[in-house]
Amino acid sequence: MAKLFLLRHLQSQWNLENRFTGWTDVPLSKKGIEGVKKLASKISKLKIDVVYTSPLVRNQETVSRVLMETNKKYPIFLHFKGKMKKWGNFKDLKNNYIPVYVSEKLNERYYGKLQGLNKIDTIKKYGSDKVHLWRRGFNQGPPGGEKLKNTFKRTIPFFKKYIEKDLKKGRNVLIVASHNSLRSLVKYIEKISDKEIINLEIPVGTLTEYGFNKSLVIKSKKTL
Repeated sequence: MAKLFLLRHLQSQWNLENRFTGWTDVPLSKKGIEGVKKLASKISKLKIDVVYTSPLVRNQETVSRVLMETNKKYPIFLHFKGKMKKWGNFKDLKNNYIPVYVSEKLNERYYGKLQGLNKIDTIKKYGSDKVHLWRRGFNQGPPGGEKLKNTFKRTIPFFKKYIEKDLKKGRNVLIVASHNSLRSLVKYIEKISDKEIINLEIPVGTLTEYGFNKSLVIKSKKTL
């Protein structure tokens, strides 16, 4: 049974400062870095064959720090340049290396004019109901930014084309990404409706495991 592990990156500096981040590159906070060992202790117990992440530094930093801490495998980052076959053959690599495929399709949603703004100040200006719809609704989006629907439309085709292929081959996959790209994936995997997705929250550092059969039907789910 193939397993899929979804991990939201550890706390970033703008998570700490309660600012909208979106596509802005922000490193992990001190607290985020302090959480590496605890997370690595969980991941070190898992069998992971391949990792996918986004170009955003908070995601790649989470991957590199956690995998290096496990003392099991060293990440080799390969940025998506087209077809999978152009990324190289990993049969000759030593057992202590693991490929980490990087694609902007797994980026956080683009927050448009809200990027960099404090969330509390934004709520005071626009109202909590409107900001909540911008952040969590499926068909609504922030001014000049992406709706979750837009994020879904770029994330899910990538997942179906590449990640599902790995799962069907029995490979265990770890995806390290941001809140709304992961919410898109969970919506697809769990068949959550457009209406109900507004209720889904994934805290930073959350690691979720899905077990699938050969037809990619969910057989198990748990938070690690």
